[in-house]
Amino acid sequence: MSKLTVVANIHAKPDQIELVKAELLKLVPITRAETGCINYDLHQDNEDPAHFTFYENWESREVWQEHMNAPHLAAYMAATDGAVDQFILAEMTQIG
Repeated sequence: MSKLTVVANIHAKPDQIELVKAELLKLVPITRAETGCINYDLHQDNEDPAHFTFYENWESREVWQEHMNAPHLAAYMAATDGAVDQFILAEMTQIG
């Protein structure tokens, strides 16, 4: 199994920034405690406060998939339904 890096870009609707931010922040401590999570870092764009990025490293794609099916992710999806304009996810492998 090789390490997986995930970069997730979330763009909140302009009138939903604080809701999305609060819900994303709830994910951080729960996810960091998950088996296989190496790091799970949330960032907010300095010039576009509606743009959030998670930079994540996982021991394997399999443990990341378990994370993606976790109850706290389902709760986030329900809480932010209709509040996110765009979600772009990249699964990456470090090559250098």
